[in-house]
Amino acid sequence: MHDHPAGRFAVWATAWLTGRTSYDDALDALLGSTAHRVAGVPGTTGAVSLGRALTELRGLGERRFRLVLPVPGDVRGLPRVGGLTALALESGQAAVGERLALVPEALGPEAVAWTAFDLTGADPVPPQAEGSLRAVSGQLDLAVTDAARTLVALDLARWNPEVPALLADLARSTRAPGLPPDHDPLALSVLGRAQRLAAVLDLAMADAPGGAVNHAQAAARDDALRPLADAVREATAAAFNWLPRN
Repeated sequence: MHDHPAGRFAVWATAWLTGRTSYDDALDALLGSTAHRVAGVPGTTGAVSLGRALTELRGLGERRFRLVLPVPGDVRGLPRVGGLTALALESGQAAVGERLALVPEALGPEAVAWTAFDLTGADPVPPQAEGSLRAVSGQLDLAVTDAARTLVALDLARWNPEVPALLADLARSTRAPGLPPDHDPLALSVLGRAQRLAAVLDLAMADAPGGAVNHAQAAARDDALRPLADAVREATAAAFNWLPRN
């Protein structure tokens, strides 16, 4: 399953900054059983704990973070700050606020190193349009239907025998855990389905051993599945970036 530490940071830091959760609950949710160090936080020297970084946010005037999931050719939502785009593309994710952007790097299963980028002086980036969760959920439902049709048409079961079982599981309702307790249930459902579809896409886009897929077949497969990958990316960001209306 794809991990999104930048998404967890965005959703829990925002919940704390907006008074929807306590500092202790936010920090517990972010840390789990993993060690975190954050380098580059203004006013600090060297790498600091995630708790210290979280504490500094209010002093910096932060109000909200958003998850950005950049891919080559689409880096919308990333401020133009030296080094940020390259590192965010390598990580595949970033938590972007008004004063700071943070990019995680997994150091094995039990540690995460974060790099903070000071956005002072950077041109403000217009936030990406945020459609309603219901609209995103409907788009994801269509993506799931297209995924099944595309994967069957490409005969990916022959390339990877795990695909049929995952395809059959796509319609099962589930909720992603680990988000604030007041998070919209629909956002939890959207994220759960997006994570399962991401697992299907990982298998579908992996080349089978033994040369069962030639270059032309692989290119056709990747082109056919790219819209589905985009839908998963959009749904994941929307679920993490949900914010209650005042």
